[in-house]
Amino acid sequence: MSHVFHRHLKQRYPTAVGGEGPYLIDAEGRRYLDACGGAAVSCLGHSDGEVIEAVREQVGRLAYAHTSFFTSEPMEALADFLVERAPEGLSSVYFVSGGSEAVEAALKMARQYFLERGEPERRHLIARRQSYHGNTLGALATGGNAWRRRPFEPLLVEVGHVSPCYAYRGQAAGETPEAYGERLAAELGDEIQRLGPETVMAFVAEPVVGATLGAVPAVPGYFKRVREICDRHGILLILDEVMCGMGRTGSLFAAEQEGVAPDLTTIAKGLGAGYQPIGATLVSERIREAIAEGSGFFQHGHTYIGHATACAAALAVQRAIESRDLMARVRWLGDGLQQRLEARFGDHPHVGDIRGRGLFRGLELVADRGDKTPFDPACKLHAAIKRTAMDEGLMCYPMGGTLDGQRGDHILLAPPFILEESHLDEIVDKLDATLKRVIDPH
Repeated sequence: MSHVFHRHLKQRYPTAVGGEGPYLIDAEGRRYLDACGGAAVSCLGHSDGEVIEAVREQVGRLAYAHTSFFTSEPMEALADFLVERAPEGLSSVYFVSGGSEAVEAALKMARQYFLERGEPERRHLIARRQSYHGNTLGALATGGNAWRRRPFEPLLVEVGHVSPCYAYRGQAAGETPEAYGERLAAELGDEIQRLGPETVMAFVAEPVVGATLGAVPAVPGYFKRVREICDRHGILLILDEVMCGMGRTGSLFAAEQEGVAPDLTTIAKGLGAGYQPIGATLVSERIREAIAEGSGFFQHGHTYIGHATACAAALAVQRAIESRDLMARVRWLGDGLQQRLEARFGDHPHVGDIRGRGLFRGLELVADRGDKTPFDPACKLHAAIKRTAMDEGLMCYPMGGTLDGQRGDHILLAPPFILEESHLDEIVDKLDATLKRVIDPH
């Protein structure tokens, strides 16, 4: 019996012993094409020599120094790198160990910003249904993933939730994308009025919704309207790019494609590409100034924030992405993957939608393509797809509860940026074989 408290105690896991580019290798020598990056993490694959050497070199010099006593060269250098490339107005970086911590830091920073400004009544958050912002209690409360929230509801703070920008399900017949975006913006405005504009501190959203909806981008103009509404009421805009950021959608920050600059942005996953645990909250100049000119102290912290080795690894990852021009490759590979998915599954009776940006793609599965009826949740289709795909030598990220936390299934694809064209064909072929084995019997 394993003494590890695994994620699922009734499941047995193969033992990963090695990695080679986009493949993971288990103890029996089986190779798995990592078409989901674990959870959109392994953007450089599993054996990048430059990053490995950067980790070795940093550990040899300084593995860790607590940030209440010291700063470090890799932390300062990584902050400089990110701020130079961040959306306008983001001027500093608070480093943490992962995405949930980054969101928690952003929420606390938003609250402290208004305390420093003498607006203690600003306490409410607004987010979107069918979103996900992390598993720590503040992040979980902010997220709108009903299935993840349900067991812990008594522990969660109250957060207002509005509709997601989910055109496949939410856009009405005959409604233009622009009109749909305006309708959602009006709903946000109504929720602000319900809570009281002077009591709302932030609106939180993923530019491209990740695991909960399956790579759903917003309709054109939606985030510009959201930014306008937030500005009108003095509300902060927090964009969660933990999954969709760091190049995953074809630009370093997903917000670039929306033409907006947030007040706070959270990143993780692709920041360190899995070579070390790391996340970060990027902070606007006005928030930094309010705290710097007030108490000067952010009342928050973790033992491993700004971890020197993690920062060195992340800096090596980001330098590799830039020096190898991998953003252009993500866009090219992403177009190629979308074309292949549409060619293979565009007329599939049980694939209702194929969507996404860059190397962040989702397929929504339906029992009836005509009326978009989901499969019966009792089938646990997403779980069967994950198991069968692994048997086919493919790692993908299926999820259930796409519609409302209970009904609906989708498959998320988020492969490494280093793929060759042949890997795109392998992904589609193995996914096709998986769906034939799992869905056809239904």
